[in-house]
Amino acid sequence: MNAKTAILEAAAELLATSPIADVSTRAVCEAAGVGAPTLYRHFGDKEGLLSAVVDHGFEQYLSGRRAAKPSADPVSDLRAGWDSHVAFALSHPSYYRLMYSPAVRTPPEAAAEAQRLLLLTLERCASAGRLRVAPAVAAQLVMAANVGVALMLITHRDLYSEDVSPRVRDAVHAAILTPGAAAAGPAGLSTAATQLGALLGQSTSDGADTGGLSRAELALMREWLLRLSTP
Repeated sequence: MNAKTAILEAAAELLATSPIADVSTRAVCEAAGVGAPTLYRHFGDKEGLLSAVVDHGFEQYLSGRRAAKPSADPVSDLRAGWDSHVAFALSHPSYYRLMYSPAVRTPPEAAAEAQRLLLLTLERCASAGRLRVAPAVAAQLVMAANVGVALMLITHRDLYSEDVSPRVRDAVHAAILTPGAAAAGPAGLSTAATQLGALLGQSTSDGADTGGLSRAELALMREWLLRLSTP
């Protein structure tokens, strides 16, 4: 392990066990077995170190998500994404606490990338006619629940049964996903609008034919579909 990684790991461990969510650079240097000049050369100051710790945690998380190949079943991919998120938290509790700590006032770009990767999966679910609500709304619901479960499991593991994560996952997914093909009625209309909106978005991004609609007409259609897809 090089000096920079050793400092990041030491800072993460010390911060995770600190009762005041703070740590001194001296303590970090002692834990990492390096001198202060080495820490300052790599990170500039304490604030730079803390920011780097959060970035490092997200990069570890995203390395697995980026490597995941989409399957033919976006719903299965959505389930797998939830499970891998929780698995990462349980395997890297120190980093995970910092990644979603209230002390991090400005989330790093990597956090936005994690949200975008989830959104892409949900857009595929919508295109397959399996999403009840707009992908952006579903992404917020899934991420909020996923992070909440992960934090509870790493901070109060003894209070929860082993099946709490899949049970919450299935409950959240049941609320946003259809069981199969779109049904008739108001719920079916919402699902159909969500699917059409996702397919329209794919067509415009791929440069495919959109029926000769102008930009203004496309924008208006997207607005209508968004209203219809929001129960």
